Amino acid sequence: MGIHGLATAYFLAKEHGMNNVAVIERRYVGFGGSGRNTAIVRANQRTQGNVRLYDEGLKLWATLIRDLDFNMMFYNCGNLNTFHSEGALGAARLAVSTAQMSGVRSELLDRKQCKELIPELNIEDNIKFPILGGMYHPPGGIVRHDAVAWGLAKGAARHGVHIHQKTEVTGIDIEHGKITGIRTNRGIMKSPRVLICAGGWGALLAQMAGIELPLHPLTIQAMVTQPLKPVLHHVISSGAYHVYANQTLKGEIATGAHMDPWPNYTTNTTPHYFKHQAEALVELLPFLRGVKFMRHWAGIADMTPDMAPILHGNDPIEGLYLDVGWGYFGFKSGPITGKYMAQYIADAKRPEILKPFSLRRFEEFRHTGETAGAFSYGPWN
Repeated sequence: MGIHGLATAYFLAKEHGMNNVAVIERRYVGFGGSGRNTAIVRANQRTQGNVRLYDEGLKLWATLIRDLDFNMMFYNCGNLNTFHSEGALGAARLAVSTAQMSGVRSELLDRKQCKELIPELNIEDNIKFPILGGMYHPPGGIVRHDAVAWGLAKGAARHGVHIHQKTEVTGIDIEHGKITGIRTNRGIMKSPRVLICAGGWGALLAQMAGIELPLHPLTIQAMVTQPLKPVLHHVISSGAYHVYANQTLKGEIATGAHMDPWPNYTTNTTPHYFKHQAEALVELLPFLRGVKFMRHWAGIADMTPDMAPILHGNDPIEGLYLDVGWGYFGFKSGPITGKYMAQYIADAKRPEILKPFSLRRFEEFRHTGETAGAFSYGPWN
């Protein structure tokens, strides 16, 4: 179970007094995407619905760290997105305006200002995609991903939540359109409410309830370099180069790229990815030339057609709730989504902030605007 399930369980117990909550995990806490990411948090998405949720999520970290009494190593270093074409700069202006209208700090920089922010950045014209400008988001940063999972697990257990590791869900029981419980490899568990929040495996669990979700599981690869002295003081990302990087508190440069373009459930890394990361990084940040990669890994992301999540409940099955489809953004949103999903489950009423993320938006062709594309999926029931 990852941070979405643990956060929901924690808030159900802490804020809604529900101590009969069970968290079911096939492997161990933090096995999936929660422990296989580059730990970046930010609130500079494209649409107001997303920006509102992620902004509140950024503000929650300090409160959560204090309440859990657990150091998650939140580092508010800021996030710089570089842009390499006039079209990308136009999109950046729109994103900055959206953020500012929502009260989120975001600003457009020219190439010289990008260089002032990150002196190691290459702003010359002799690279494949010269930098024309950037979007700087000061509230963004990084959080230690395994610390988030451990802190939430300890906090949830402290409030009476039962965490069952090495327990596989094998079926979901439904009678007369209502959830009655789940089946596992260790026995049957009765419950009138079930939340599916299993990252890339969420679609497979939903199929047990007869629901076909518009999700594709896609591999995201990442790696870290050997430790270096402090040199990169902000998160940097580039859509043109398909690369993002930050320096961890241990001195490693953690870097990731775009998802693999074909649906799969593999967590293997590829030589093509190593080559891509090395070439992209040394063009943007020439000081990294000759630095060695030390570790690499991959995780599974569940991507929707519009790159926005599905936060849904009681439709078409009473008592079944969905927290899936996060793509790149699952780690960033874990605690705040858990807080609102707990409210949703406890009250059986969708919180206002979650309304843009209904599953029914795909049936009604109401994509969020984060992005949209062709996608095929089967019937829901």
